[in-house]
Amino acid sequence: MDALIKKETRLIQAITENGFSKNIAARFRSLIYSYYNKEKRPLPWRDTRDPYHILVSEIMLQQTQVSRVIGKYTSFIDSFPDITALASASGNDVLRAWQGLGYNRRALALHNCAKTICREHSGVVPDSPEILMTLPGIGKATAASIAVYAYNIPAAFIETNIRTVFIHFFFSKEDIVHDKTLLPLVEKAIDRENPSRWFNALMDYGVMLKKREGNISRRSTQYRPQSAFSGSRRELRGKIIKILIDMPMQSVEELSGGAGFPRGDISSVLEELQQEGFIVKDPGGRYSITK
Repeated sequence: MDALIKKETRLIQAITENGFSKNIAARFRSLIYSYYNKEKRPLPWRDTRDPYHILVSEIMLQQTQVSRVIGKYTSFIDSFPDITALASASGNDVLRAWQGLGYNRRALALHNCAKTICREHSGVVPDSPEILMTLPGIGKATAASIAVYAYNIPAAFIETNIRTVFIHFFFSKEDIVHDKTLLPLVEKAIDRENPSRWFNALMDYGVMLKKREGNISRRSTQYRPQSAFSGSRRELRGKIIKILIDMPMQSVEELSGGAGFPRGDISSVLEELQQEGFIVKDPGGRYSITK
């Protein structure tokens, strides 16, 4: 590790003195790949180029640690082995398979993605970031990452590990860094012959830097500390979804007792979940997961 830190220090000094150049880009890629070749993480979604599997993994990895995703990714693919299976599944089955990952909006978005792809793209995940961005729950960064990992297209994107690497090397003296400043550097540094391998290498280097240096991304304007989960609206949403997966057709009173939250809070969240398409209410006022 001492040898690696020395190489980093020399490269950071060269960047500070000379700015970005082809030579700097080559040295930067060489250093990142040197680490990756020795320390590559064995992750299941790296063993496939199936665009559907990549779509699942990238949606799951939004706001969720890799360690939590690994097991869920494998079991989810086992439950829905292709995009047609996911598109034809019930909302209840999809949410049940998603339990434990949190942020259930992503499960709904992924389900709707599958339906849209089957309906509008003949069941083939698009390879264009611009088209991918039109799908439910897919923003600019996720669209680019799917194109990179599924189709090896050199599309630039930023997430927390990539942000960590570029702030560390290119903005070592800056206290506040904006993604608009980072993105052109990410674009220039891409290994255009194998962008998929390159971004995997960046990810792993970022993970290493976090362990060694702490949360470098705190210096980003994108940094937002996560709010407490216990007692939050997010916790209540998750509890309601879990109850309705196991016991459909629940009244407000039953849900209030099961979730342990006041009726007023329950009613507000139920209205929100209805508007988002998670649940439906029957004429008798009982709630179920949307089919």
